[in-house]
This record gives sequence, structure tokens and C-alpha cells, in this order.
Amino acid sequence: MNQPYRTLGVAPNAWMVNQAIADITRPPKKPQPVILSTETKTLHLDLAKTAILVIDMQNDFCHPDGWLAHIGIDVTPARKPIESLNSLLPELRRVGIPVIWLNWGNRPDLLNISANALHVYNPTGEGVGLGDRLPKNGAKVLMAGSWAAAVVDELPQLPTDIRVDKYRMSGFWDTPLDSILRNLGITTLFFTGVNADQCVLTTLCDANFLGYDCILVKDCTATTSPDYCWLATLYNVKQCFGFVSDSSAIFTAINPSS
Repeated sequence: MNQPYRTLGVAPNAWMVNQAIADITRPPKKPQPVILSTETKTLHLDLAKTAILVIDMQNDFCHPDGWLAHIGIDVTPARKPIESLNSLLPELRRVGIPVIWLNWGNRPDLLNISANALHVYNPTGEGVGLGDRLPKNGAKVLMAGSWAAAVVDELPQLPTDIRVDKYRMSGFWDTPLDSILRNLGITTLFFTGVNADQCVLTTLCDANFLGYDCILVKDCTATTSPDYCWLATLYNVKQCFGFVSDSSAIFTAINPSS
């Protein structure tokens, strides 16, 4: 009598097993090929192997009562991706593309944060830095679970979305992001969020080094840095690390008839 199979793992990286057999063939996902225009080339890509990373769209970086605003940075540019993301994310979810919220969220004890990371925004040690309380509301800066580290209210998250905490500018350093993407069979990544020249770019560079195909979504990405930083980011992505496109091109790729 044949024993029923049970699933071990998350598709597409899953086995089917019973007492006698382990089926490790891992049936592939059904391809969803589309054609996407970018600023340098026309891409043929598979939506079934694609995910979107939304990086650091958090109160500390994007809210007028957050950390960057507290230290005197105008966060208006960091809020620009909100409208475009609110249009794009539902469309991507509709076609089954995983939405991954990659947010800076430190441990309460900061045991994995080195002095050089603490020094970046608190160079004298006398200011409000990582883990310190914001004077306006008492939220702890970029602390996992705090208001400061939460995604801004204007960007709704769904239970089916994936959340990953990071502890450095790159979302691949000391996090499970790479393992999650490989379990999901992801090879292509859309990059969005802030700051384009810092956390977005370093995460994109590491993704490129790990072999992922990288696409920066221009209107869903921004920076509070000077304009030359933004221009250098676009140049370097196109020259070295991947491609640059925008949400309208993605809409057209997904819905070519419209």
C-alpha cells in the first residue's frame, strides 16, 4: 500500500516524502515571462522568479518626527516613493510577486552593532543615536518593534508580505534575506526605498555579488543626500550592477495590452 506524500519545505524548494521515498525533484514554478523596458536594455524576465524589496521606508527615515528629521535632515525627499509604491505594490501582489519589507531593526541590547556603525550619526557620542530615545515621543531609534523602526503608516503591509530586519546598510549582511530568496526560487529583484545611495545601493551591490539580477525602480526610490549622490547611484547601477526602470514600465510589462 502506497503511503501518502507529505510536503517538507517551502515551494519551490520543497520535497515530497513518505516512509519509503523522498521526491527531491522540486517541481518548477509556472513561468510568467514578461518584457520590461529599462534605461539601457529591454529585459525578458520571469515574474515567477521575481521579488520586490522595499527598503527602510520607516518612521526614522521618512517621518517628520523620526530620527533623521531630529538630527536636522529634510525628510521630504524620502517620502516621494510612497505614492508610487502604493500604486505598484498591489499590482505586484496581484501577479504573485513577493513583497519583502527590509527594515533596519536593531536588537534591544545592540550586541551586534559595532562602534563604527554607532559613530555614523552620533559622532560625538552626545547626540541621539541607535537605540536612544527620540525626544519628541520616546521611541527608540531603529529598535525592532518601536515606532521609530516601523514602516510609515501610509504604506500598508499585508500578512502575506515578508519582513526581514537588517542591522547594517546592506540587507544581506548578517540577515536571513539570501536564504529566504533562494527558498522562494527568486533570481530577479526590484529595488525600492531609501536612501538610494546608501542602504538601497549597498543592498543592491551585495545582491549583484551574490548573483541576483538587479533592477532599481527609479520613481519608487529616493535619497535625502545631495543630488550628485542620486546621479552617481543611477550611473553606477547602470554601469556596474544592473538596470534602472520605473513603475510605469513595470505596469506595461505586466499588462501589455493596456
